[in-house]
Amino acid sequence: MIDIQNLKDDRNVNIQKVGVKGLKYPITVLDKARKTQQVNATISMYVSLLHHFKGTHMSRFVEVLNEIREQVNIRTFHGILEKIRTKLHAESAHIEIEFTYFIEKTAPRSGAKSMMDYRCRFIGVCDNTGMDFIVGVDVPVTTVCPCSRAISLVGAHNQRSIVTVLVRFQKFFWIEDLIKLIESSASSEVYSLLKRVDEKYVTEQGYNNPMFVEDVVRNVAVRLKDDANYAWFKVEAENFESIHNHSAYACVEKE
Repeated sequence: MIDIQNLKDDRNVNIQKVGVKGLKYPITVLDKARKTQQVNATISMYVSLLHHFKGTHMSRFVEVLNEIREQVNIRTFHGILEKIRTKLHAESAHIEIEFTYFIEKTAPRSGAKSMMDYRCRFIGVCDNTGMDFIVGVDVPVTTVCPCSRAISLVGAHNQRSIVTVLVRFQKFFWIEDLIKLIESSASSEVYSLLKRVDEKYVTEQGYNNPMFVEDVVRNVAVRLKDDANYAWFKVEAENFESIHNHSAYACVEKE
C-alpha cells in the first residue's frame, strides 16, 4: 500500500514536535521497597519532522511504547529516546511520562500503615548532541503560618501545600529519597491514615515548626544545593490558604 506519510511536502516548513499526546498506558517503574511498581501513565511522545516529509508514522510510537513498557525508569530513558528516534527516522525525540506513584507510609505514633500517592513525571529530549532528562515530583505537605502563630493568643492557621520539584541529575537516585527530602522541608508531612495519637503529633509538630511558603522552597533549595548529584533544579510551592480565597506561591530555580 502507498505510504502517504513518506510523500514529499513542498511547503518547506520543519516541524519541531509531532506525535501522540495524552496516551493512557500501563507501565512498570522502579520501586525502592518492592523493586518494581505497576502504574497507569499518561504519555506524550514526539519527534522532529524535516520539511520534505509529509507526516510521521503515529502507530510506531505505540509500537515502541509496547516494547519498552516493562522497563521505564531513570536508567533506561536514554535508550528509550534513542529507540523512538531510530524507529521514526528523526533527528530528535521528546517524551513526557506522568504517573501516580504509591509509597507505603507509617503513621508517626500508632505505626498504622497506608498507601500515599505522589504525582511523578519523566521528561526527556534526545538529539545528535545528547540527552536532556528531567525528573519531577508533586509532594503534598502542610505548613503553619509563622505570622498567624506570632500574633494570635491561641492557635495558628495552617494549610495543605503542594511542592513541585524538577531536577536534572548526574547519577541514579530514588524518587522516594527526593520525596523524603521535600517532606522534611515543610512544617509537617501529609498521611493517608492517622489515628488520634498521630493527629495530635502531626498537629503539634506543625505548630512547633511554622513556615511561610518562602521558607519551604528555600529549605528544599538548600538541601538540593548541598547534594552535588543535582546539577539543576526548580522548586515551586503553592499553599492553599485556609483563611484566604487565594493561594500563596513561591519558586526557586538554580541558575
